[in-house]
Amino acid sequence: MKVALVGNPNTGKSSLFNILTGLNQKIGNFPGVTVDKKSGFCKLENNQVVSVMDLPGCYSLYPKTQDEAIVSDILSDKRNEFYPDLVIVVVDVTNLKRNLLLYTQVADLGIPLILALNMNDLAEKEKITVDINKLSELLGVQVVKISARNNENIQDLKKAIANAPSFAVHSSTYSIPQSSQNLVDRISDEFNYDNEYASLLLAHQYSAAKHLSKNESDRLGRFIQEQDFHSEDQQVEETIWRYTYIDKLIKECVHIAPQDVKPSLTDKIDDVLTHKFWGFAIFFLILLVIFQSVFSWAEYPMAMIESLFAWLDQIGHQYLPDGVFADLLLNGILAGLGGVIVFIPQIAILFAFIAILEDTGYMARITFLMDKMMRKVGLSGKSVVPMIGGLACAVPSIMATRNIENWKDRIITIMVTPLISCAARLPVYILLISLVVPDDKVWGFFDLRGLTLLGLYILGTVGAVFVAWIMKHLVKGKAGSYFIMELPVYRKPRWKNVFLTMFDKVMTFILEVGKIIIAISIVLWVAASYGPPSRMDTITAKYESPELVDSYPAAELERMESAERLENSYVGILGKTIEPVIRPLGFDWKIGIALITSVAAREVFVGTMATIYSVEGSDDDTANIREIMSAAKDPVTGAKVYTTATAFSLMVFYAFAMQCLSTIAVVKRETNGWKWPAIQFGYMTVMAYLASLIVYQLLR
Repeated sequence: MKVALVGNPNTGKSSLFNILTGLNQKIGNFPGVTVDKKSGFCKLENNQVVSVMDLPGCYSLYPKTQDEAIVSDILSDKRNEFYPDLVIVVVDVTNLKRNLLLYTQVADLGIPLILALNMNDLAEKEKITVDINKLSELLGVQVVKISARNNENIQDLKKAIANAPSFAVHSSTYSIPQSSQNLVDRISDEFNYDNEYASLLLAHQYSAAKHLSKNESDRLGRFIQEQDFHSEDQQVEETIWRYTYIDKLIKECVHIAPQDVKPSLTDKIDDVLTHKFWGFAIFFLILLVIFQSVFSWAEYPMAMIESLFAWLDQIGHQYLPDGVFADLLLNGILAGLGGVIVFIPQIAILFAFIAILEDTGYMARITFLMDKMMRKVGLSGKSVVPMIGGLACAVPSIMATRNIENWKDRIITIMVTPLISCAARLPVYILLISLVVPDDKVWGFFDLRGLTLLGLYILGTVGAVFVAWIMKHLVKGKAGSYFIMELPVYRKPRWKNVFLTMFDKVMTFILEVGKIIIAISIVLWVAASYGPPSRMDTITAKYESPELVDSYPAAELERMESAERLENSYVGILGKTIEPVIRPLGFDWKIGIALITSVAAREVFVGTMATIYSVEGSDDDTANIREIMSAAKDPVTGAKVYTTATAFSLMVFYAFAMQCLSTIAVVKRETNGWKWPAIQFGYMTVMAYLASLIVYQLLR
């Protein structure tokens, strides 16, 4: 059985989905659109397993955003592959009147329903009592009180799912107006719809219906013109009628005890957290705590992961026979993967904090807080949501801009979101900071490395705001924008939900990055191990000569030969070719190779450096990438490669550069062409080069 969860945003729908499905869930995209599709499996008490789908939050079946359009398309078209056998409408019982509008629309589509009254714990605190038996009788559906946050009465909901009928038993709440009846009848006949309200919905939004061909859409448009159908007027009349019906329901079934009108705890906290000065100060302090934790808490698990990969490398060299396969596996794939996976603890900590901020309701306050500042640089408050999401990954954040109706605001948001430092940059930052920033305390408490990391995130954000301000004057657009947002009440974080979010994000990171790292490590190892035969033969002859054999120990001779072979390999030749361009930034040819490979994904930089240094080193060298890079020296001058100037120049380059093919691809998809991704890649590369040049020349 296919069960769909439907509800307004902030009704606890996603929390209920997590409780029902646990780890048995997966996230993808609905076909043809960049909207998340969350699905999973739930086992009921009778051992029946049902498929559960968490549909995007929406306020009405008359869509204003891409998310709402998905919900409307799925629920109104029985031929849709995601059409459910049962819908659970999740409502916030403390906002019953607003939430029931969507319920009445879904009910009129003739789908079997369960009404889940969520946040029952908050209703009790606010002395709101709902007679669920009376409400169930009037609506003709099962009504269950739950608290998804506290895992209360979830078994009752599972029983209701198991007992749900396979056909709709509730009666319609809305009657089709007489003026539209002919049109509805014709649509039902022509398009084989067996539900009148579904036919009416199609009349309202036929031009956006994805399941209609162009001929069908044109034919339907002619029907509507013939019938003199006025969509907006009809929607207004319908909404007024539905709220009149809902008012009667609430009067009969809901009792609200009189209370003293005084500020709630949420209001009192908001007086501080949304204050125009203290709000920003507290936000900055929270960021500081997050980045301090990223370093201090991750030290031990990182050391364990490094030890594990060193042990695997040692075992591999001990038991695998010498040859191409062992070299590829150990110096290519294992070294590349180990270089990135070692930073998983920091990424997990960052995602955990983001999940906590979202779960407590504080993330919504950050959005509210930033709205006024965003407007001054040409963005709306809606731009803040994808920009904050950019802390995790730019790709879903750029997809989220579809909720910004204003074209100019949307384009500017898409263009600047990749400047927000994402989780993929974190391994690069952590690696370079650990090379040159001492583990010292400032004022006896703040870790200098954490402050440096915070500074890099602030740098990216300032860069995004600066570019947005410039684009405000360059991108033409006249339509005004608005920002309406519901601030949820503050709640304790649900640790299970935090864990599930963190686990899902980390696994996605490992699987997505793992595929890229393995592919690039193989290509890179081949390009670093082989070169033009004439050059390689010359090097072989050189190191077999009696003069060199007698002059150096075997281990040193092997290291020298490996280094020279790497320099004359295909990858070395490419690196040497681009070295003159990047030398003013303090980068050598090895860093240049990593800059090229990390265009695929920023974190590939670490894996590339691990592979290059692994190919260059001897077989018995099991030092981790941080130790190897820290000890790296220029073969000509003998000076350290990774000085403070070089490391900071490289960090600033990655703070601004567009080093991510996935982001380029999604920008192309969202803007329907190559114009905007080309502009974005160009300006970010120039910005990164100039900023890196300035930093290196100042610090050297």
